[in-house]
Amino acid sequence: MAALNSAPNKPRAEMLRLMKRNAVVGLILTALLHVSTWAAPMQYIYPPPESGADVRMNFYWDILQLALDETQSKWGPYELQPSPKVMTPARAEMQLGNSQDISVMARTTSMEREKKLLPIRIPLDKGLTGYRLFLIKGINQAAFSGIRGTSELRQFSIGQAASWIDVDILRYAGLDVVTGPTYESLFPMLDAGRFDLFSRGVNEISAELASNIPAYPDLTVEKKLVLYYPLPRYFFFPRTPEGEKLAQRADEGIRLLVRNGKFQKRYLQFKKSILSDINLSGRRVIRIANPTLSKETPLADKELWDNLEAELR
Repeated sequence: MAALNSAPNKPRAEMLRLMKRNAVVGLILTALLHVSTWAAPMQYIYPPPESGADVRMNFYWDILQLALDETQSKWGPYELQPSPKVMTPARAEMQLGNSQDISVMARTTSMEREKKLLPIRIPLDKGLTGYRLFLIKGINQAAFSGIRGTSELRQFSIGQAASWIDVDILRYAGLDVVTGPTYESLFPMLDAGRFDLFSRGVNEISAELASNIPAYPDLTVEKKLVLYYPLPRYFFFPRTPEGEKLAQRADEGIRLLVRNGKFQKRYLQFKKSILSDINLSGRRVIRIANPTLSKETPLADKELWDNLEAELR
């Protein structure tokens, strides 16, 4: 009788073994799928410096790296590196829009740029780029000391790269703008007297002067003026499914940094380093409008901006 009862149990036992095996295989496949998904790091490729002396963007890539580190447990590994192809900002914007060569850039914003590309609307330098000082030839300082506002400033020419949004902002205010084809071309143009003032962000000017003073020893920072217009710099990504994924991770990471204080800590280090040899106290501040900003610009969120109130007293 026992022998008769054992026969029907064999298919059932075999079925249980198959079910267990399939369950184990399923778990293994799930784990492998998870590993394989993370085995392909998310690619954040940015435009390289325009020259060996160009250090303007280092802070922004530091912030992006911190944001990506902050999100590794959720999003997995990443690679953050410059493209091997040197390109002008205008070329970089075109390549990013076409999802070629780069997958992210840090640029000052405008309505047109936000239509073509996907922005993360967090001012990366808390608006410091909008506080403008001027590189000049040192022998010309006295000529600028009488400037009180835009009417006097209009008597002088300001150099900018042709692709920069600043050109439209300055011309909207009625200022005389001379354009150069590239960032690098503007230093010899200023040295040669092609224009009077080279407008630079307070976050840029010291490092740029230090990098270029060996070639252009007559250049210096103008001592009396600050020109201001709201000019946030954002990270931009392609408007593609992959670009949206890259942007979502970066956005989550930066907002985590803002909440946990790491963004402010890194920003204050950056601010201290760039303002350590710049005296802003007592300078005349000339304010002009920025008509290129979109309605989505977070101007009302004071946490995201630095008004340099203490430094300008």
